[in-house]
Amino acid sequence: MTGKGDELSDGIPLLGDLAVRAYEIALDHGRFEDEEIAAELGAEPGAVTRIRKALQELRLLSPDLPGRPVVPLDPEVAEAELVTPLEVAVARRRREIARIQQELRSLAATYRTRRDGTADEVPITVLDDFEEVRREIDRARYGCGEERMSLQSGGGRPPELLEADREHTLELLRRGVRVRILYQHTARTSLATRTYVQEITRRGAEVRTVEDLSERLIVYDRKVAFIPKERPDSRPPGAAVVTEPTLVAYLCRSFEAVWQVGRPWAADVRPDEYHQLAEEVRMSIIRLMALGLKDEVIARRLGMATRTCRRHISAIMEEMGAVSRFQAGLMIGRQGLLSDAEFDADLTDLAAK
Repeated sequence: MTGKGDELSDGIPLLGDLAVRAYEIALDHGRFEDEEIAAELGAEPGAVTRIRKALQELRLLSPDLPGRPVVPLDPEVAEAELVTPLEVAVARRRREIARIQQELRSLAATYRTRRDGTADEVPITVLDDFEEVRREIDRARYGCGEERMSLQSGGGRPPELLEADREHTLELLRRGVRVRILYQHTARTSLATRTYVQEITRRGAEVRTVEDLSERLIVYDRKVAFIPKERPDSRPPGAAVVTEPTLVAYLCRSFEAVWQVGRPWAADVRPDEYHQLAEEVRMSIIRLMALGLKDEVIARRLGMATRTCRRHISAIMEEMGAVSRFQAGLMIGRQGLLSDAEFDADLTDLAAK
């Protein structure tokens, strides 16, 4: 137990039921004597001693002084003694934050002018260093006042990335910013991603999933967009930072087009919805198999692990009675699992990629 406000955990009561009862007994007796309290509570003397010290730290009991009894004190006086220093500290921190913001923001224009050689915004800036990308994203997020929209392709995201994004997303939601995220259907199989989505949707975020997302994208306030570069290796990628209004508007329209066909991912999902999504993923695999794509390419397109994709493909081939990928492709055509329009559309989409 501690009386220091900055060490108290959010939502945890300062006193347990036993401590409250001990305080009530002390009020009845006009004093707090460990032996008396222990006898009435039926508690161990050591536990009562700890309760007394906790009550004293909260200013609910007088301190131990030679020759003077320990007596109960007024909780309202105790509240004033404990809360006032915290309020003063909070006010001081707020003044410090305001000073830091004022001084650093006054240098922001100078920094951009000296770095770029001009005070004008560069319409497209390509950054190779991930740390530079992160700083630019932080700057856009701090200034975001209306909306953040993002495309997250590739299935479920790693837990460490979700944890880093969690506080940023919740902070935007607390400020009243509309947050919309698009994932692929396969992200719903990721426990870490489901947990993350459940929390942010309960706080007001909107999340949908679609069958296929080929790119990643983040847009803040429909003014600045971040498009990741191709990953040359396992290192975090750089990004193109786009501020040209026409291009940003085009990216926003593209997002809206996919958003309209997305399936809402609510905090609570019915079992039948998972069955329907699983069937959509199965049909997606069948379409891509019909195009002759390799397992690795299909897995990447649908945002799933290659091993998982191969299990789906094996199940589909077993269901059809096919012994090879070529035979499965012929059987897909013969059984009419894909219409001519769907097949042509997939070919067009494949050529575009």
